[in-house]
Amino acid sequence: MAYKKTEQYDDKVTTGLISSYKQALQLLGEDPEREGLQKTPERMAKAMQFLTHGYQSDAHAILNSAKFHEDVSEMIIVKDIELFSMCEHHMLPFYGKAHVAYIPNGYITGLSKIARVVDVFSRRLQVQERLTTQIRDAIKETLQPLGVAVVIEASHLCMMMRGVQKQNSVTTTSAFWGEFEKNETRSEFTKLISSSLH
Repeated sequence: MAYKKTEQYDDKVTTGLISSYKQALQLLGEDPEREGLQKTPERMAKAMQFLTHGYQSDAHAILNSAKFHEDVSEMIIVKDIELFSMCEHHMLPFYGKAHVAYIPNGYITGLSKIARVVDVFSRRLQVQERLTTQIRDAIKETLQPLGVAVVIEASHLCMMMRGVQKQNSVTTTSAFWGEFEKNETRSEFTKLISSSLH
């Protein structure tokens, strides 16, 4: 049996975006009917829906889908979670890694759910600062842990391709709550995400 890739898109949204992207290509001086561009508006319409599919997901529901009672009160860290997002100011990508930790207070969640929460918020039009706090707040509100920490390191194409055009700049943002607001706990977290244990 042959492999078949299936993706679902909203027909109304796709049609509207195709029309808009055709017009945008014309305004830029291109011919959307030439061979190389004939399917580009449709590809762009589907790509944008994929890149922003986080709007259709609920981070709290994801965390609750694998929420377990466990008497654990040690720090749990999921680090080096790859993320891809779109800068809402220029509609250009930014990409990097998220490091997420929490200290349980009676409940834990599946490790993959932490990565999925990162995806929920990164697959939207974003700024890195807000993305960082949204991840923290979703874990805080759903699991009600003793503390949450999120650090994101990302490269922004809006800084690399246009504007100041600095190719090697990396932006780091952090959001801490609860036990992680204490210097000792925060220091332990930053030391662990900086180390190479594997």
